[in-house]
Amino acid sequence: MIIKVKVPSPGESITEVEVSTWLVKNGDYVNKGQIIAEIDSDKATLEISAEENGIITLMVKKGEIVRVGDVLCLIDSSKEKIKTHKEKIGYKHEQDVEKMSPINLKIPSPAAKKILNEKNISIESIQGTGKHGRITKKDCIVHLEKIPFISDRPVTTMYRSKTITPLSSLRRKLSERLVYVKNKTASLTTFNEVDMLEIFLIRKKYKDIFKKKHGVNLGFMSFFTLSCVRALKLYPDINAMISEEKEKINFEYYDISIAISGPKGLMVPVIRNAEHLSFRGIEQEIYKLSTRVHNGTISIDDMTGGTFTITNGGVFGSMLSTPIINPPQSAILGMHKIVERPVVINGSIEIRPIMYLALSYDHRIIDGRESVGFLVSVKESIENPIRFLMGGSEENIYKRLEL
Repeated sequence: MIIKVKVPSPGESITEVEVSTWLVKNGDYVNKGQIIAEIDSDKATLEISAEENGIITLMVKKGEIVRVGDVLCLIDSSKEKIKTHKEKIGYKHEQDVEKMSPINLKIPSPAAKKILNEKNISIESIQGTGKHGRITKKDCIVHLEKIPFISDRPVTTMYRSKTITPLSSLRRKLSERLVYVKNKTASLTTFNEVDMLEIFLIRKKYKDIFKKKHGVNLGFMSFFTLSCVRALKLYPDINAMISEEKEKINFEYYDISIAISGPKGLMVPVIRNAEHLSFRGIEQEIYKLSTRVHNGTISIDDMTGGTFTITNGGVFGSMLSTPIINPPQSAILGMHKIVERPVVINGSIEIRPIMYLALSYDHRIIDGRESVGFLVSVKESIENPIRFLMGGSEENIYKRLEL
């Protein structure tokens, strides 16, 4: 029986996708449920699974744009798996392969083979360092470097290569959005710095019991998320957007987008109604969303919406940056690396863990007073979390952390 595997719908309003990766070759035997391909839409990457056991016939090429409902491949479920030569002769372990003659296994990689042909180098003259003696591109380059010079001129020039990779549809869409933001918004950035000492002390005291009780870490993001919700309530125009009809829309709920870097690039899933969540609720939601980003199961629904974004370049070592607004939102908070710096505290110099904060905002609807006031509010909450986020007492800390 011939099974047609068709392009699924990644989400509402999406009609085209790109075949970004084939994980099998034409004529391979596949098992039901096996991941055979990945497709990229404007917003996410989806995995395609084999619907039955059988021999696969690929109908489209890697990088090809296809429409929802098109046939990706055919699976002939009437054909049984044909044993490979290795299976027939009984190689069950890597040791069996290693016993084979090195001469038979001395096969160059495609990149190495190209260099060998271009430079007229014999396989026997190179010691392969790849698995089972395979000659790699690096082996060829090292060999070329060792060729002696004659009359102050090298016998051959150094081989230099380059790789050309088409941008995925996900990356192309991101590029379009970034250019749109630059051209269509009046983007400005304001800065402040925040002393992280109180957050450090709270996390040091409660992080172990929090992890044991709730199964997730007590991180910085819950403090910053709750601080932003408080600041957004004080400065509502930052929790707003401009509609296509050029109307200002103020949201009375707080859906906070959290930028997370994954294998496919930067994803921005949304914490819904963050104003109703506790420290535990926010940390558990962040853990759930980041897990989906890293294992490739994040959905379009997870990333749809959002009224304000938080991004943390500090995890990559960034000291300061000007984050780009996530449209159609009007502002984004950038967190950065925490560095011990000398600061003046009550007339004395002390060493404190300091983080620089950046707020990029659309000046069409947000003025300097609101943007600066927002950052000052976040600074207040982070530097005095017990007062502004935890009810003002040790007893209330336990309640807010649900310990």
